Amino acid sequence: MSNTPMAANPLTRAVLEIDEYASGLGWDQPARLFALVDTTRLRAQEPLLAAQLGLEEESGNTGLTPVEQDEIPADRPLDEFLGTIAWPDAVAGCALTVERLMLPPSAENAVPDGLGERELAKWVAGHPDRQEVRMTVAVLRDGTRESALRLREKDSPTEVLTGPDLVPGLADALSATFEE
Repeated sequence: MSNTPMAANPLTRAVLEIDEYASGLGWDQPARLFALVDTTRLRAQEPLLAAQLGLEEESGNTGLTPVEQDEIPADRPLDEFLGTIAWPDAVAGCALTVERLMLPPSAENAVPDGLGERELAKWVAGHPDRQEVRMTVAVLRDGTRESALRLREKDSPTEVLTGPDLVPGLADALSATFEE
């Protein structure tokens, strides 16, 4: 991907590649799941797939290659779906990109008590300080994590926030897909 910083570590690069890919699709997209595979291993074990993905030796692409998985069922809660995933040994990690509405911490005290999940979602959607955000979270089998957050109102590659602990709950859920 053209805007991905080459100085970043392989997991950060993979997260930023996925963020850039999702950005190219526009907003209001469904969640997308990716397997992260070691690029060198992919070239050696699956040369035809590597060629299809443009990962020829001379490209210099090393690190992790995101491979998009089948569509996530829209009629199923995301956490429930993630609980059904098991990855083969060839998968070094996984990543998920998902859009959500978020509120600033200052709005936390204003949340009405006793709201169910649907009522809370409706309340957040109507809040004047809500922000639409695209979160891309990745984890490796060894527990390493990385995330990228992009606000819809600041939709620019230079405005993407990265860090390992930005979306801990989602990172925990992805890590659980590697537990036996």
